[in-house]
Parts: sequence; C-alpha cells; structure tokens
Amino acid sequence: MAGTSAGARFYRQIKRHPGLIPMIGFICLGMGSAGLYLLRLALRSPDVCWDRKNNPEPWNRMSPNDQYKFLAVSTDYKKLKKDRPDF
Repeated sequence: MAGTSAGARFYRQIKRHPGLIPMIGFICLGMGSAGLYLLRLALRSPDVCWDRKNNPEPWNRMSPNDQYKFLAVSTDYKKLKKDRPDF
C-alpha cells in the first residue's frame, strides 16, 4: 500500500463501494457551481474594482438598466429611469 498512488487507491475504493459514485458526483457538481458563481461575482459585480486608475468607483457608472443581480423576480430593469445625479 505504501507504493500505490492516490489515484490507484481512489479507483480501488470506487470499485469496492460503488455507492460512493453519486456522492462524489454531487460534491464535484457543488464545487464546480460554487467556483463558477464566485467567478461571476468577481467579473460582473459592481462591488469589485479590478482597475482603480481608470475606474475607481465602478458602482457610479452603472446605469439603472444594468441588471447586476443574479435573479430579479419582480423588477424589469428595462423600464427603470435614471433617478440619481451624475458625478
């Protein structure tokens, strides 16, 4: 057992206990979904500022029509009008 790799041990456990396959699949699906959601937050959220020189306050450049929420149940962003001043 000392000379076997981690992949070989993992494969052997899967062969012995096939009930682990759905659990591993759901864990991988959950980790992948969480990673993609964090990537979406980092790239699309107005709270994250990657370039402070050219755009120090990205939340001021958002127009009222920009939908930055993941899911908007009752708000239609296309019909909103600008209600704040320009800086």
